[in-house]
Amino acid sequence: MTRVKGGNVAKNRRRKVLKAAKGYFGSKHRLFKTAQEQTFHSGVYAFRDRKQNKRNFRKLWIQRINAACRENDISYSKFINGLNKAGIEVNRKMLSTIAIDDPVAFAELVKISKAALEGKVVAPKKEVKETKKAEVKEETKDYAKMTVAELKEVAKAQGVANYTSMKKAELLEAVK
Repeated sequence: MTRVKGGNVAKNRRRKVLKAAKGYFGSKHRLFKTAQEQTFHSGVYAFRDRKQNKRNFRKLWIQRINAACRENDISYSKFINGLNKAGIEVNRKMLSTIAIDDPVAFAELVKISKAALEGKVVAPKKEVKETKKAEVKEETKDYAKMTVAELKEVAKAQGVANYTSMKKAELLEAVK
C-alpha cells in the first residue's frame, strides 16, 4: 500500500491548533501534541467558567443589594420578599445598579418593600399597565395607520364576513 502523508490538510490542521495555543507556557505553544491537549482542556475550562461567571455575577449583585439594604435598615431577604409581595419584578442586576447609581430611588424601593411586608400594598402595578394599553387601543381609531393584522382583528370584532382574504383597502372600507 502506498504511503499517504496528508500534505497541506494536515499542515493546516496543525497550524490551526498551534495558532489557538498561542501564548501558552512552554511546549504547550510549540509542540502540536501538547498544544492540542491544552486547547482541549482550555475549551472545557471556558465552557465551565461561562456557567460559573453567571453565578459569580449574581453573588456580586446580591452583595451590593444587601449592603444598600443594610444602610436602609432592612435585610436582603426581607427586602426581596417585600418586593415580591408588592408585585415589583426587578432583576438583581438592575437592583444593584440602582443601589449604586441612585440611592434615593433605592430608598423608595425599600419603603415600598417595607409597606408590602406590613400588608399595605394591595394591587400590583402589572394590572395598571394592561388597562392603560387597552385604553390606548380603544382610543386609536385612525384605521389608515393600522397594519393589516390590526385591521383584521378589528374586522373580526365587528363581525365582518370574509375578512381573512381581504386586502388593506377592502378592510378599510369594510371596517368604516
